[in-house]
Amino acid sequence: MSSIKAVKQQLPYFKDSAELFAAFSNKPWAVFLDSAYPGNNQGRFDILAYDPVCTLQTFGEMTLITKNGREFKSSEDPFMLLKQQLGPFRPGFTDLPFNSGAIGYFAYDLTRRIEKLPDQTIDNEHIADMSIGIYDWAVVVDHHQQQSWLVGYDLDQELLQQLIQQFSRPPVQLCNDDFKVIGKPIANMGKQDYQQAFAKIKSYLKEGDCYQVNLTQRFSCSCQGDPWLAYVVLRQINAAPFSAYLNFPDVQVLSSSPERFLKVTGTQVETKPIKGTRPRKSQPDEDRQQIEELANSEKDRAENVMIVDLLRNDLGKSCQKGSVKTPFYLQWKATPLYII
Repeated sequence: MSSIKAVKQQLPYFKDSAELFAAFSNKPWAVFLDSAYPGNNQGRFDILAYDPVCTLQTFGEMTLITKNGREFKSSEDPFMLLKQQLGPFRPGFTDLPFNSGAIGYFAYDLTRRIEKLPDQTIDNEHIADMSIGIYDWAVVVDHHQQQSWLVGYDLDQELLQQLIQQFSRPPVQLCNDDFKVIGKPIANMGKQDYQQAFAKIKSYLKEGDCYQVNLTQRFSCSCQGDPWLAYVVLRQINAAPFSAYLNFPDVQVLSSSPERFLKVTGTQVETKPIKGTRPRKSQPDEDRQQIEELANSEKDRAENVMIVDLLRNDLGKSCQKGSVKTPFYLQWKATPLYII
């Protein structure tokens, strides 16, 4: 049995990874996990990849798996199917967060494969509940060390040299003039409908039927041009440390978040929920006032306590009994992390 060969090849470092990604942003299954550096000083690692060796797309009860040019479908648990396609665990490099593996998204409706929920929604978008690519290589950019690495497993020499050459070229100068929004954003519910839904939720809370509800509405508008160029503008307006652009066949995902949901290191799982934000101000005095207001907000503190309890309970479903700890519980860091 032949051993699996790990690859870690240093590449030239470029300050803005978006300019590197622009050269292949339109390739199917191209992915960019973006720390929005240099606009965001909290960011460190960026991950870029395309051309996965396997893809999985779950629609309702069926998962479509594409591998080696062949397609097959399965009604088995999508999480187990993903685990099967990932294969045996491959040790990573201790100084980098990724060497190969799965990148994609789990949509909210995927929870129906875990929990029994009433079917009261309308599928307007017709996109996959789970869409995952399995990548045998990636480029990882470390902005703190100002280093870039091509990492992967069992890459043939021709592909290896091609990737080294591609990611050693000077990056593409970004231009966002070719994306336009044509028309005003439209909500999927009117003001009266929203107010009625809000009143109903308040009654549920008072009756003790629930203690958290995420009331959302969808805004849509017509646009034209390359969605990647819209993301370029988004990361300039809101340079969040956990952002992403996913160019999948049936949808492009533009994500921008100040919060990392989960971090897994060896056998340790960590979550650091953020609740409570304020817009930054241009004047130092006004900015300090926002910080003090956030630090002293009973509403935001209560929301943070609630989400910590929820996540502690969720981790307890998968982690060893008695191992879930909250060492920083109730500590309040009075610094707005989300710059609006």
